[in-house]
Amino acid sequence: MGSKNKLKRFKENLNFKNLFQPDRDELINKSFKLKGKWNKDFFKNENPIVLELGCGKGEYTTTLSKWNNNVNYIGIDIKGARIWKGAKDSFENHLKNVCFIRTQIELIDHFFSKNEVDEIWITFPDPQQKIQRKKHRLTNPDFLKMYKKILKKGGIVNLKTDSEFLHGYTLGLIEAMGITPIFSNHDIYSNNNAPKEALEIQTFYEKKFLDSKKITFLQFKFD
Repeated sequence: MGSKNKLKRFKENLNFKNLFQPDRDELINKSFKLKGKWNKDFFKNENPIVLELGCGKGEYTTTLSKWNNNVNYIGIDIKGARIWKGAKDSFENHLKNVCFIRTQIELIDHFFSKNEVDEIWITFPDPQQKIQRKKHRLTNPDFLKMYKKILKKGGIVNLKTDSEFLHGYTLGLIEAMGITPIFSNHDIYSNNNAPKEALEIQTFYEKKFLDSKKITFLQFKFD
């Protein structure tokens, strides 16, 4: 994508009332206004809240919001030119149960209070295989601890990836925590017994590599 198109999208992002782009320093030093109040002050309902982390163009966020209008969805990504797609589509289609946050995933506990979230989707994150990049893996122990904090008791985490490494790494971590996965499969399209959401929604990235890579899916909850 050219720099002119990116700048155009960044400018458009400023007009979407369903996209939040807080300054990092301000966020860290001052409490985000909707933290602990998403249901009351933004969605205006008591429906469950589901996050898509590293949402990219927001395929899961927008599609799930259309499937389930009694659930609230929030897509989170740091890439403004990517998140523009989901924010624009949901804004123009007047989807009331969806919004987006442009921020780093490691900051999500500044946006959500303890036990505020019902479910998390992590869709095709960078596996960060090099050992020196371990701290950036979205399922490393620090991230899992953060997810457990903001999730309600029994809250579900879904990991969909084309990385056998990340699937196995995450599976090993949760089993070491005494967690038995709800579902774990290394090639979901060959088995067809994965949840509907994992099979019937495909991201831009997934479609690009679907013919050359197997897609894995892991679902678990913190007891």
